[in-house]
Amino acid sequence: MAAFRCRRDPCGFICLILTYFSVFYADYVVIQYVLIPAYSESVWCTLHGAVFNIILLLLLACHSKAVFSDPGMVPLPETAIDFSDLRSQSNRLNDRGCEGWTVCSRCETYRPPRAHHCRVCQRCIRRMDHHCPWINNCVGELNQKYFIQFLFYTGMASLYSMALVVSAWVWRIRSEREGDEDKEGEEAPSKHLIVAHYIILLVESILFGVFVLVIFYDQLVSIITDETPIEQMRNRLMKDKPNNTHPTHITHTRKPKIALLREVFGRGSIICWLFPLHSSPPSVGGISYSALPDYNV
Repeated sequence: MAAFRCRRDPCGFICLILTYFSVFYADYVVIQYVLIPAYSESVWCTLHGAVFNIILLLLLACHSKAVFSDPGMVPLPETAIDFSDLRSQSNRLNDRGCEGWTVCSRCETYRPPRAHHCRVCQRCIRRMDHHCPWINNCVGELNQKYFIQFLFYTGMASLYSMALVVSAWVWRIRSEREGDEDKEGEEAPSKHLIVAHYIILLVESILFGVFVLVIFYDQLVSIITDETPIEQMRNRLMKDKPNNTHPTHITHTRKPKIALLREVFGRGSIICWLFPLHSSPPSVGGISYSALPDYNV
């Protein structure tokens, strides 16, 4: 499935390569040009190196889970469904209390409430948030947790690397002022190379840090308001449309914020929310996510 998405979305494949390249480049610069020169004679070199690599390891683990996990694809029926009498069946659907079920003309199947079609994955995704090129996968009901964890550890790694680069830069300036001036000519080429790596890593950390901070905030707002960006946009459009009498505005039962967070991150300890552990899929309104709604077709 991941290989299929790469063929459908070359931009997603490029973003995957760029993500892994950026992570390994940051690790290389931090160890080779930050920790070893500045903290080689101190226990801080080992401590900072271990902590930074643990963050990167968790980052890569969460990213891999977000890439290869099922985002919540709606199962396709084993046999083709006849939609010729769809309008007459719609009244029966509402009478049975399964409001919100719709028909996807692309998948040619019924889809449960809050499911939307992804043109890249070519499938309907339960509670689809968006298709993210950085994981080359949809962010949906079953992998949103891993995506948010990936954003969290990316932000931590960006802040940590910025702090280490700034501290190493200050240390280098102080050591040059107190050091032997005769060695300045010999160290000039390596010094320029080190400064170049510092600047590149700082720019990378700032760009990724700001980027993931904005998306992280957007994801949390989406969870605690119980509205995906697709639903927010649809509700906003329907609200702004004059003389709108069509009941397409999506409303949900108000739930406590902690309950909404637990639906995404799992019902275990809050500490477990930091790790890419498998959690049981949420059950929304007691609806069983089968290929067909609960009525005879």
